[in-house]
Amino acid sequence: MESSTVLLILAGITALGFVLGRRRALIGGALERFHSLPVYYGGYVALWCMLPALILFAFWHSFEPAFIRGQVLGSLPPEIQALPEAELGLVFNDIQNLVRGVVGMGEPSEAVVTGAAYYERLYHISRLALTGCVFVLALAAFGIGLQRIRPSLRARNKVERTLELMLLAASTIAIFTTVGIFLSVLFEALRFFQQVPLFDFLFGLTWSPQTAIRADQVGSSGAFGAIPLFTGTLLISGLAMFVAVPVGLMSAIY
Repeated sequence: MESSTVLLILAGITALGFVLGRRRALIGGALERFHSLPVYYGGYVALWCMLPALILFAFWHSFEPAFIRGQVLGSLPPEIQALPEAELGLVFNDIQNLVRGVVGMGEPSEAVVTGAAYYERLYHISRLALTGCVFVLALAAFGIGLQRIRPSLRARNKVERTLELMLLAASTIAIFTTVGIFLSVLFEALRFFQQVPLFDFLFGLTWSPQTAIRADQVGSSGAFGAIPLFTGTLLISGLAMFVAVPVGLMSAIY
């Protein structure tokens, strides 16, 4: 079952949990005074249904590609497993392309065909296991959340606290993503300036970033002068401002 289908069914279970949790509080509210409004009890059960299953879903998707890759590469013949990491990655790309139906020039090797069949089998088993685990966990959490509904349960406090933690986690992920992008750019820039002197980059007059893996290939010595880049940026910006400033200014005055 595809991930989108699993998420849709999980959303249905979550909506059912909200309805039943709210209804239970409404029916019980006729006899006893509940701490919170019925909508909070519905939200409480919905969170119980959704959060554990989503956490499992996210972890599964994080570790599934690496697990399948390791299993598939481990099933290949020893002479292929002994290849360098870069060439082994190309073999695995060929296997993935064959699974997707993308066939390059020439017939794929027997090892690639066998690896693609094993990859497909592992993928289907993984998806079936993910579907079963997510549904079992969601239904179990649904029952636990529904059983915990009682007049003394401070559903509003728990729901609001959970939502607050979710927003905090989302903002933290955004911050760490930004930091990761900055560090990635920084480390790549440091690697670049280990190969190209800073003075040549800032004041060079030629931008020709053709590089080669081997010294005998064409373009093995590239030129990385940034003056043409700066000039092109300033030229485009100047032409854009030449049009935008008079039109924008006259429009604003009008």
